[in-house]
Amino acid sequence: MDKKQLRSVIRNLKAQASQQYMQVQSRRVFEIIEASAPFQSSRNILLYHSLPDELPTHDVIDRWKEMKNIYLPRVNGDVLDIVPLGKELSNDNRFNISEPTGATVNPDIIDLIIVPAVALDVQGHRLGRGKGYYDRLLDTTGAYTIGVAFDFQLVENVPVEEHDKRLNAVVTASKHQFDIITV
Repeated sequence: MDKKQLRSVIRNLKAQASQQYMQVQSRRVFEIIEASAPFQSSRNILLYHSLPDELPTHDVIDRWKEMKNIYLPRVNGDVLDIVPLGKELSNDNRFNISEPTGATVNPDIIDLIIVPAVALDVQGHRLGRGKGYYDRLLDTTGAYTIGVAFDFQLVENVPVEEHDKRLNAVVTASKHQFDIITV
């Protein structure tokens, strides 16, 4: 199955998932992550402000924003800028997604990146939405990376290309693998 076909399969599975399923899965995924050594030892964490079809992150952002330095990505042309979580988010962008306002920071300060995925495999391969934003970001940082997804998004093999970056860990509600590759 190629990337386009896999995205279509996952899109159909997401359409069948209930809000309750998504919330339960999200709670379990973040319980696993929050208890992990990479999370516990990280001070500067890049999360994502979830879209309706992604593993919800709003609760985890609220839970940790006073104890950790939380950053969110902001699309800037073909790259993701890293911006500290502020009081305001703006939807004034070409994707109409909530992004932080404010000054950017150097990606080198980030200790941990929680990466959304369309699909993951236990070898640390990730299928994104197809624009390469996270692959380009991961090319610029030595941060520990954790891919997160719903159980149905964990597949045996994600199709990969040379530019695709592997993750250090993958976490779903029922399966997780840390230290696939070391930083």
